[in-house]
Amino acid sequence: MRIGICNDHAGVEYKFKLIKMLQKRGIEVVNFGTDTEASVDYPDYAHRLAQAVEGGEVDLGIALCGTGNGMAMTLNKHQGIRAGLAWDKPIGELVAAHNNANVLVLPARFIPYRKASVIVRAWLDTPFEGGRHQKRIDKMPVQ
Repeated sequence: MRIGICNDHAGVEYKFKLIKMLQKRGIEVVNFGTDTEASVDYPDYAHRLAQAVEGGEVDLGIALCGTGNGMAMTLNKHQGIRAGLAWDKPIGELVAAHNNANVLVLPARFIPYRKASVIVRAWLDTPFEGGRHQKRIDKMPVQ
């Protein structure tokens, strides 16, 4: 499995820790984010990740910014992206189980790293339930 990860200046520290955690799980990680805490514009990184997910360069994505909202809003402009913002484990599970989110978005300034890592593991380990949820997902793209 290949996971892309992107971040703005607020998510640098968590990104590097998450990369190590994912690699320990045998997951290849592609870095689409900034590597410094100098102020940057999150859309520049969100679009790169979205294009990589849509193009099949990576299987899934993780995005980090201060609140997570800017990344989620930008990512969800892409027709092939279902970015879910999660701030605790049950929501991380539900964006996988019900929404089949192909990008997980985390609010780096509002949750401790330990919680972020728990959310990522829950999202990765929770299968999509399909069924009634697939019908709803099929209605998401703008036609």
